[in-house]
Amino acid sequence: MIASLVAAVSLVAPAYAILPTDPAPAAEEPAPVQAPIEQAPDDGDDPRIQERLEGIYAELPAFSDVRVTVREGVVALEGTVGDTEAIARAENIAARVAGVVTVENRLERDLSVEGNLSVFGQLSDMFDGFVNALPLFAVAALTALAFGVTGYVIAGLGFLWDRIAPNAFLADLIRSAIRFVFVIGGLVIALDMLGAGALLGAVLGGAGVVGIALGFAMRDTIENYVASLMLSLRQPFRPNDHVLIDDLEGRVIRLTSRATILMTLDGNHLRIPNAQVFKAVILNYTRNPQRRFEFELGVDADDDPRAAMKLGYETLAALPFVLDDPEPAARIRNVGDSNIVILFLAWVDQREADWEKSRSAAIAAVKDALEEAGFALPEPIYRLRFDGRTDPLPIGRMATATEAQQKKERRAPAPAPTTHEDVRPESEIADMVEQERRSDGEQAKDLLDTKRPVE
Repeated sequence: MIASLVAAVSLVAPAYAILPTDPAPAAEEPAPVQAPIEQAPDDGDDPRIQERLEGIYAELPAFSDVRVTVREGVVALEGTVGDTEAIARAENIAARVAGVVTVENRLERDLSVEGNLSVFGQLSDMFDGFVNALPLFAVAALTALAFGVTGYVIAGLGFLWDRIAPNAFLADLIRSAIRFVFVIGGLVIALDMLGAGALLGAVLGGAGVVGIALGFAMRDTIENYVASLMLSLRQPFRPNDHVLIDDLEGRVIRLTSRATILMTLDGNHLRIPNAQVFKAVILNYTRNPQRRFEFELGVDADDDPRAAMKLGYETLAALPFVLDDPEPAARIRNVGDSNIVILFLAWVDQREADWEKSRSAAIAAVKDALEEAGFALPEPIYRLRFDGRTDPLPIGRMATATEAQQKKERRAPAPAPTTHEDVRPESEIADMVEQERRSDGEQAKDLLDTKRPVE
């Protein structure tokens, strides 16, 4: 009966195989294949596994309280360990031994006070290690100290660096660089002796990142420091020079590592950052003792401008403080609505005559000479011309030919003045600057070197 049913099923199965069917569902991932468990383990497997695990745990201090029992390949772990990580680690070790079927983990964490005070034992071990390493620490510290002292001794050879460097500021910079290099070199060698080279690399890397950040944050300060170095090398002016830096005028007191200090013509201190001074347009009035002054005077449109120019030139040449070489000059600047503007120029020696006083005295002398010669220095006026059929307004009249000739005859050169104003150079501000440079010993901080040429 059973044989006939099997035969019938075998005949029907091919017919179902040719019928259309629905698409097969997606195949599921196969489960991981596990090693088969042996039917009858060897008689000596359990003692071997137990002995092996007990030997492994005996070599690990964290598993000193672990007890192992093995039956039919099943490992049972009992006892206490220090933390939960040790529990998982013990189970992992047992599962890796050959012949183990499974692990029954009954380990518990040790919650006793004595078991959790092992950190003090670690501290004791660390202290013992530190005491043992004290001689090496001492040698490393002495090495670093020796390198640092050597750097300071070399940097302290002031006569050498002052002779090599062009100025005191650069000499101080070289000395600081030498001290820094020797101190860092000593620390590197000491840390290498202690086996802390990796720590040094991490510290230097962090210092580099911090240095870049500080460089961006202190960009203005660094720029000012570099400008101070360049100015100390270039020496654009001398102490007590009268300079104009952009629109800031005064006499130079000193050049420091951060700023240029001026004394204004009003007697006030003016501190300009060196970064601004380095980029500024500097006008030095003291470098060339010969300095030209100029001024304008206008004469009447009816006057002869050539005669006025000649008279002004002769008047300037007669002044004792005006230099003969270069000689004074006069130029027609422009022709206005009611006058002709003449530009007068003359040179003075600033060591003998003050520029402002000389210019003031020259203006007064030329003006007096022109007026005494009959030249009019008119104010701006407008001349109105009317048609001939209209009667002239009673506000003036045209000069006759006789009056014009008489006016020309009166234009004789004026005699040179017998007395002159005091045009000696003023020394109040210069004396204040010298006194300031001598006070409080601050002259030693000055980066201006009178022995070096001015750029």
